[in-house]
Amino acid sequence: MTDSPLRKPPDPSWRHAKLYERVRDAVFAVPNQFRSDVVVRGVQTTDLFNLNALLGAAIEDGVVNTLNTLRPLWDTDEKYSMYSFVRQPQTFPDVRLQNSANSSDVLLGIELKGWYLLAKEEEPSFRFLATPTSCARADLFVVHPWFLSEVISGIPRLSTPYVELARYVAEYRNHHWENVMTHKKSAQVIRSSWNRPYPSKGDEILDRAAADSGRNFGRIARTGLMDDFAKAAGDRLLSGIPAKYWRRFLKTFTETATDHNVERVMANLSEELAGVWKSSQEQMDDLLEHFKEIARLVPPDVVVR
Repeated sequence: MTDSPLRKPPDPSWRHAKLYERVRDAVFAVPNQFRSDVVVRGVQTTDLFNLNALLGAAIEDGVVNTLNTLRPLWDTDEKYSMYSFVRQPQTFPDVRLQNSANSSDVLLGIELKGWYLLAKEEEPSFRFLATPTSCARADLFVVHPWFLSEVISGIPRLSTPYVELARYVAEYRNHHWENVMTHKKSAQVIRSSWNRPYPSKGDEILDRAAADSGRNFGRIARTGLMDDFAKAAGDRLLSGIPAKYWRRFLKTFTETATDHNVERVMANLSEELAGVWKSSQEQMDDLLEHFKEIARLVPPDVVVR
């Protein structure tokens, strides 16, 4: 078994090393400064799982806009006035800090992913397939969890992001597939021959598994890299209740919100939570009553603006 790859951040002697460090810090500051014009009202409870597909691009655009408003954090000396973050979802990485007069002049990139905290799966489901040598040393892999301000309605809010070196993530993905996972067939990763950063649209930069009938290659959350992050995100309080319990409630709830169905779901949820949530019976009853109220929401007219 080969050794796990090592994180290799930009050389401190690189002339943009301080910029890289400041951009990384700014990424962590984004949730506190994030603003969105999107307002979600009246979405049926069972449709909440689809919000990432509906709003994902808007969330990612908002993150990029916020990074640009945080210029005082990453351009403290005003040396990069000609540069700004630009989102180009059809290329890799999909966010680039580039010269406004020359788009080929790129200082660093961010592969940006949004993760809706109440999605059905308890882990991010996106795939990351770029070959390691298409990632510059300063490129980042960033995942921003998001939720609605009133849990099932309101405006999008962000939680603490996952931030890692993009090249390390790509190297670890390949290492995990070939050396850690158990396969019925081949464990080979067929690597792209691409060997420089900031490719153009259409360049062949993707690695792929020789055998992957379940389409699991590239699912970064299944490599173990994000385990601690995903757990912390699940513990994030939404209206006083951990996100993981909201998710479990929505996952077990079906489209027919009859009284009988609600009681059945509540009974199942109560039994599940009793084994994992160390809380008083009074707190448990309050939690379940809150879920009941949500389950009985009338069918909506959807307003997303």
